[in-house]
Amino acid sequence: MLANKTALVTGSTSGIGLGIAKALARQGANIVLNGFGDPAPAKAEIAALGAKVAYHGADMSQPDQIEAMMAFAASTFGQVDILVNNAGIQHVARVESFPVERWDAVIAINLSSAFHATRLALPAMLKSNWGRIINVASVHGLVGSAEKSAYVAAKHGVVGLTKVTALENATTGVTCNAICPGWVLTPLVQKQVDAKAEAKGISNDEATRQLLGEKEPSLQFTTPEELGELAVFFCSAAGNNVRGVAWNMDGGWAAQ
Repeated sequence: MLANKTALVTGSTSGIGLGIAKALARQGANIVLNGFGDPAPAKAEIAALGAKVAYHGADMSQPDQIEAMMAFAASTFGQVDILVNNAGIQHVARVESFPVERWDAVIAINLSSAFHATRLALPAMLKSNWGRIINVASVHGLVGSAEKSAYVAAKHGVVGLTKVTALENATTGVTCNAICPGWVLTPLVQKQVDAKAEAKGISNDEATRQLLGEKEPSLQFTTPEELGELAVFFCSAAGNNVRGVAWNMDGGWAAQ
C-alpha cells in the first residue's frame, strides 16, 4: 500500500514510535527513525520487515537539528511523504513547583518539534499533492491531569496544531490527524507496573488493574501495534477525507 513512500517517525527507537514505524514498514514504506535510544535494534527490526531504513539522531528540541534531519530524509529517500510527530518527554510537578527549564523542554520537544517538522515537510507534500501528517498527541490533549501542566498544555497544543494544519490543506491531498492514546504498554510503563507490584506485594495483574483503574475504564493497555494500525488507516485511501481529527485510543478514558 505504501510502496515508494517514505515515513519519518520521530522518537521511534522504542515504544509507540517504533510500533508505528513497524506498521508502516509492513505496508512497504521506507522508514527514517529518530530518537535518543540505541538505533541498532530498531533498525534491525525494520529491516527484518523488508523495508529500507535510515536513522537520524536529531535532538527534537533544536530547530536546526530538525532541519538537518528533514534534509537528511529527503536526500536519503527523495522526500518525506508521511510524517509522524511522536517525540515526547514528561515531567510531573505542581504548577508552582514546576522547574522552568523542564517546562521549556517539554514544550520544545512535545509541541514545537511537531510545528518545525510539519512546516518543513509540507512543501514537498503539497507539490506532489499527497501527504500524511500524524501527530501523536495523548488523551491529555483532550483532558487534564494534576501535576502534568507542561505535558497537558503541549498535547492540547498538538491537537490545535493538527486542526489548523488540516484546515489549511483541506482541499489538497495532504491530511493531518492526531492520535490520542491513553495508557500504552511500553517497556517504560511495564517497569512502573513491575515496581508497583513489588512495592505493594501484589500480582502483576493486580498492579495493572490499579494503574489503569483510576483513568481507563477498559482496564486494558493500548498497544504500540494498535496505534500503528491506526496510523496505517490514516495513510490508506479510506483516510483520504479524515482531516483534523483527534482520535482517542484510550479505553474510554475521555468518555467519562
